[in-house]
Amino acid sequence: MSIDLIQKNILESIETKREVLKKCIADIEKAGSILVDALKSNKKILLCGNGGSAADAQHIAAELIIRYKSSNERKSLPAISLATDTSVLTACGNDYGYDFIFSRQIEGIGIDGDVLIAISTSGNSPNIIKAIESAKNKNMKVIVLTGGNGGKIKKEMQSYVDVMIIVPSNITARIQESHILIGHIFCEYIEKYLFQF
Repeated sequence: MSIDLIQKNILESIETKREVLKKCIADIEKAGSILVDALKSNKKILLCGNGGSAADAQHIAAELIIRYKSSNERKSLPAISLATDTSVLTACGNDYGYDFIFSRQIEGIGIDGDVLIAISTSGNSPNIIKAIESAKNKNMKVIVLTGGNGGKIKKEMQSYVDVMIIVPSNITARIQESHILIGHIFCEYIEKYLFQF
């Protein structure tokens, strides 16, 4: 790897996060408040995404169930990544189709007042769109993490979404890096406002 290539990636990441700082603060704060309110009401957080976004969903759920900062001893929080149960995912993919792998789970375990964090870098993932529809049918709150122009979710699903955080970049890697930063901010926000850390 050349030094120029390394510098280019780091500088792109820094610039994307500067744009998040300029354009996304209010939406991140609104989403954090929704998450805190739901957890105060003994509701749960469901998360979903594909590929790298599935890893982000799993990562954020783990931070909530275990703890975000090692110095913060607190009770476990109810968070579930819908991208981790291979038996459910493969059965649904086989019997109903891949587009339903998240919506079918939400139909079964989502309840009124729960929160869905739906992650799609493009905003076009059919299974994420169906997950959002299913969540709204269950009267859940919906937080979307996306990028670029927000894709079909922004164009067609705005009435289903409570908060949409659109990372201002068209580069998938930079969007994903910002999504995990935002997920970490959610975790810190929750620990601060629920547990006063």
